[in-house]
Amino acid sequence: MAGPSGTTLALDGDGLETVIAAVRQRGYTVIAPTVRDGAVAYEPITSAAALPRGVGDEQGPARYRLRERDDDALFGFAAAPSSWKRYLYPPATTLWRARRDEHGTLLFDESAAAVPRYAFLGVRACELAAILVHDRVFAGAAHPDPTYAARRRELFIIAVHCGSPSGVCFCTSMGTGPRAREGFDLGITELLDTATPRYIVEAGSPAGLELLESLAASPATVQDLEAAQAVTDVATEHMGRHLETGGLPEMLQRNLEHPQWDDVAARCLSCGNCTMACPTCFCSDDVEAQAPDGETSARVREWASCFSHDFSYIHGGTVRETVRSRYRQWMTHKLGTWWEQFGTSGCVGCGRCIAWCPVGIDITEEAAAIRASDGRGRGSA
Repeated sequence: MAGPSGTTLALDGDGLETVIAAVRQRGYTVIAPTVRDGAVAYEPITSAAALPRGVGDEQGPARYRLRERDDDALFGFAAAPSSWKRYLYPPATTLWRARRDEHGTLLFDESAAAVPRYAFLGVRACELAAILVHDRVFAGAAHPDPTYAARRRELFIIAVHCGSPSGVCFCTSMGTGPRAREGFDLGITELLDTATPRYIVEAGSPAGLELLESLAASPATVQDLEAAQAVTDVATEHMGRHLETGGLPEMLQRNLEHPQWDDVAARCLSCGNCTMACPTCFCSDDVEAQAPDGETSARVREWASCFSHDFSYIHGGTVRETVRSRYRQWMTHKLGTWWEQFGTSGCVGCGRCIAWCPVGIDITEEAAAIRASDGRGRGSA
């Protein structure tokens, strides 16, 4: 399981503190899991002491609870409620500002905010896959998004190969986990085979290799590498969900009038929770933020949801008037037409949309129900 550099070290618990210190010395703000308001949250930390020691979670349809583990694992939970995208693609971004000077002339300012240097610690394979999806959308396009591209260039990623999938995880179905294969600077596997956790750390980039070589640690042994591989092998066997992906885009397109869309619409609240929690959804609105004095204004990009009634509004009315049409648009785009646009699926199998749907709608069950009666619809219009 050595990274692309071929360098893999074994660290004890204190070694993780050394990694954090080394990253901070290089000018990064470390964003990592911590516990806040009864949930795991990705927040700035300065020490490994802030990580969720001995904390696990229980996730199911419309259910998320933290639980106490019987060990001292620091990464013994699945995906957190909020994804990393809020640091690379913020919920609100000021695109430009306008003001009137003393002569009444309208002046525009497109100055971008200072670019933060983030180091993400604890990125799961599914979440890393989501970042790579956004790389294609925002950084690899003909016209890159300046906010995302600038923050992405400064990013240092420390992935954690997942050993604790939840009841809603299906990353194995999507080919995105539980072991991260690319896109990280350092990759960590947490081993719980001693009284305190220890860590197998591999370099995945030149920057990761430089940092790893600065640490005073022993090379991982063959036994260490086998133990690290076993962690994700066990996780693969304990996925909470499964999604059959063979021919999925085509199957959905030939079932656009399937009665299952009516069934899910009867339950869906069109609240947009699934899109806000999703690590790949990126719909947005541009809104005016005008000061009360009328002298200054700003154009702000805000996260939006295709489940909102007005999201598809054009001159003359809303294109997707019903909940049925909005859910169908979201699911068929996520699992189907993303391939046509971006060459990949829009779903990474993290299960957040299942856990954070207030009524527990399960995208894997909806897809399976349509597949089970493929062609039952009234046509494909």
